[in-house]
Amino acid sequence: MMVLKTPQERWDPRWSALIVVDVQNDFASSKGAAALRGEDMTASQAMVPRLVKFIEAGRRVGLTIIYIQTLHGPWTDTPSWIYRKSQQKALNSCREGTWGAEFYDGIEPLPSERIVNKHRYSAFINTDLNTVLKARGIESVMVGGIATNVCVETTARDAYMYDYYVTMVGDCSAAYDEKSHEGTLDNIRRHFGLVADSTEIMQTWEGLGQKKAAGI
Repeated sequence: MMVLKTPQERWDPRWSALIVVDVQNDFASSKGAAALRGEDMTASQAMVPRLVKFIEAGRRVGLTIIYIQTLHGPWTDTPSWIYRKSQQKALNSCREGTWGAEFYDGIEPLPSERIVNKHRYSAFINTDLNTVLKARGIESVMVGGIATNVCVETTARDAYMYDYYVTMVGDCSAAYDEKSHEGTLDNIRRHFGLVADSTEIMQTWEGLGQKKAAGI
């Protein structure tokens, strides 16, 4: 494992990846399952344009980008999963083959970018995400998406447990209330890695480009 002490080293596209978690209609759209059960979509919808801009900047510098897509259905449902609180009224979040499970407007993976399907909060549980990251030589992950305090945080925690350097991209993550969002950011700072804004990371990428052009 490489020793990456500075933020600039951890965000270097040569060995870092962006993991985009669950930016799907059911979690972001005003017509999605979360909205229909009363969640506030304001922060999620405001976050997406920043995330899209960050993805575009990452593509320009050759960043590995992996999209996580939650899918639920009878083959993966278990009693404990079915009866979690958010599904008490109806099993309607990201059901396989539904519009709600599709990526939200603006999130459009390229053919060269990886989509990993997951069935639980963590993108590492029973998926090939860890294998994909190792095969790409990834040492450090940047994590964003929805919801900050649930699937994004769980994925970031597991990334740390798998010995990746972790950065939560704070302005490219969203929760359904500000207290939950900020609580997760504070927890990541204290125990699991770094928290940064996308603009800070993109400025680092610009600096790397300038050094490369100058032959440094």
